[in-house]
Amino acid sequence: MGIRGPRGVGKTTLMLQHIKKDLNTADVLYINADDIYFSDHRLIDLAEKLVQRGISHLFIDEIHKYKDWSKELKLIYDYYSELKVVFSSSSVLDLNKGTSDLSRRAIVYNLYGLSFREYLELFQGITTPVFSLDEIVSGRPEEVGLKTPLLYFEEYLKCGYYPFANENSFDEKLWQIVNLTLENDIPVFADMPASMGRKFKKLLAVIAQSVPFKPNMSKLAEIIGAGRNQMPDYFRFIEDAGMIA
Repeated sequence: MGIRGPRGVGKTTLMLQHIKKDLNTADVLYINADDIYFSDHRLIDLAEKLVQRGISHLFIDEIHKYKDWSKELKLIYDYYSELKVVFSSSSVLDLNKGTSDLSRRAIVYNLYGLSFREYLELFQGITTPVFSLDEIVSGRPEEVGLKTPLLYFEEYLKCGYYPFANENSFDEKLWQIVNLTLENDIPVFADMPASMGRKFKKLLAVIAQSVPFKPNMSKLAEIIGAGRNQMPDYFRFIEDAGMIA
C-alpha cells in the first residue's frame, strides 16, 4: 500500500502512529529510503532478511529516494507476499511515474492537508459531523451550531492546511517545504538544473497574488524568464507537487 501527498501533510506521523497504536512493534520495521544503509544494500535483500526473521510489516518512508524502487517493490510482492509493505513519498511526481510497475499489486492513497472540518477539530476543539450533499442542500448543516464559521475559515486559509500549524516554527517549516519542493523535488524529477527552482518560485509568487485568474502563458513566461511552450508543463509540475490546485 502506498501513501502519496505533498511534504508536511503528515504521512510519516500517520505511519508511526499506526505502528505504535495498532501493531506489535516487534513485528515491524520502519525505515527511511534515504538511509545510508541503502548505499550498498538492496531493498529486496532486506525484505528477504525480514521474512526469515518473522517480521510481518515493512514501512518505507520517502520511497522515491531509492533508485528503481517500484521494480524492487514489485519483486517483493511477487516473492515475499507474506510481508506487508507500506510506502510513502513526498514526491507525488516520482510516485505517479513509478506506480505503473505496481499496477494490480499496490493500492495508492492520496493524503491531502487538513480539511476545514479537520482543522476545526484539531486546532479549535470543535467537532462537526460529516454531511452528504443532499443534507447540505436541505439545510441540515445549520444544526451544527457553529455560529461564526467565517471567523475560523479566515484563519484556516492562512495556516490550517498543515497539521504542524500550531507550532511556533510554522513559517520556517512552510518555507522549507516550498523550497524543497520547488528547488529539489521538481528539478530532480524533470531532470532540470537546480537554477529552475528560482523560476518556479517566481511563478508560484505570481499565482499566489493573482488567483483566481486565467493564466496568460506568454506574459507569465516573460515574467519568470522561460519559454512559453514550457509553461503548461511548469504548471503541471507545481500542481502535482501539491503547491497549487
